[in-house]
Amino acid sequence: MLFVKSIGNFFRLEAASGVVLLFAAVIALLMSNTSADVLYNALLTTPLEIRLGDLHLAKPLFLWINDGLMAIFFLTISLEIKHEFLEGHLAHWSQASLPLMGAIGGMLCPALIYVWFNQSDATAINGWAIPTATDIAFALAIVALLGARVPVALKTFLLLLAVIDDLGAIIIIAMFYTDNLSWLSLALAGACCGVLLILNFYKVTRIAAYIMVGVVLWVCVLKSGVHATLAGVILGFAIPLKDSEGNKIAGKLMHSLVPWVAFGIMPLFAFVNAGVDLKHVGLGELTSSIPLGIMLGLFLGKQFGIFIFSWAAIKLGISQLPKDANWLQLYGIALLCGIGFTMSLFIGSLAFSDPAHTAAVRLGVLVGSFAAGVLGYIVLRYFAQPSIDA
Repeated sequence: MLFVKSIGNFFRLEAASGVVLLFAAVIALLMSNTSADVLYNALLTTPLEIRLGDLHLAKPLFLWINDGLMAIFFLTISLEIKHEFLEGHLAHWSQASLPLMGAIGGMLCPALIYVWFNQSDATAINGWAIPTATDIAFALAIVALLGARVPVALKTFLLLLAVIDDLGAIIIIAMFYTDNLSWLSLALAGACCGVLLILNFYKVTRIAAYIMVGVVLWVCVLKSGVHATLAGVILGFAIPLKDSEGNKIAGKLMHSLVPWVAFGIMPLFAFVNAGVDLKHVGLGELTSSIPLGIMLGLFLGKQFGIFIFSWAAIKLGISQLPKDANWLQLYGIALLCGIGFTMSLFIGSLAFSDPAHTAAVRLGVLVGSFAAGVLGYIVLRYFAQPSIDA
């Protein structure tokens, strides 16, 4: 999800960040299931406050990460989406059609599976979007382990599908996961958006100007009841791709954010959200409606939704099978897209505030993502032989 000089650099970066992400999640799980759980919970709830006169923001540490640092994560996503749709692979229908169709199926089917298991529970139904997400860092980390067994065109398909998946998640969060709205804060946020438009109109290319407005926008959105991370999305879409001389403005910002997002923000998010107490988890917890809907949504819904919609697009002549890839390799990639982790956990934190529901979400995401990742690796490693005749 970054502007890089070559797709090879991108894959190396994402694979490395996936390893760090996994390490952070494992540490969180270990602390949550040992005597260190008291320290873990105390760390997450450590109060932090910023005050400027009468204006103050007071939140526990985990919310500063989920609401604050994740806004920077969404900033990188929006910059990536803007680039891909205006100048990248998604600007051309021939390249965009297959990942677009796959992403639609990969969001629709998991949501339907979740709704099927939770339709009778008015509270649980709020988590319908949790299994619709794909964690590109984890997925590409597994692909990196497979080396040349996965063709470059198929890796590109995975990347583009994840970009569209992220766009879908942004739309879902904006439309369905908001609290009681403060119209004054929304009006102030709208004024900030107006300032960003003016900066664009007058072709202002200094990143500092956009960042200053973006910080105010984040505070306004945070106070409005709309999730604060959407401020990062708006800011990313507002920053121009290039200046009048053709220099990449958004790309320069992206390169400066790369190490912080990939090796700082995402692992921190994993650490504060992956900790789930497994000491008393039994069959009953695994088969309750929320974790079951998430597990099967990620493991079954993702693979069948992406593969069937992609198969239909190819058979109808809308798209073509990625170069040098075969059907079993495409199925293996569809399986890996069932690794929801980061975005699934994030949507889960928006859907539920009750600790019991939050624990159920984490359990479902961890089990579903683990199953999809393991089976995806096995299919691509041992059964999907590379082919140039696909």
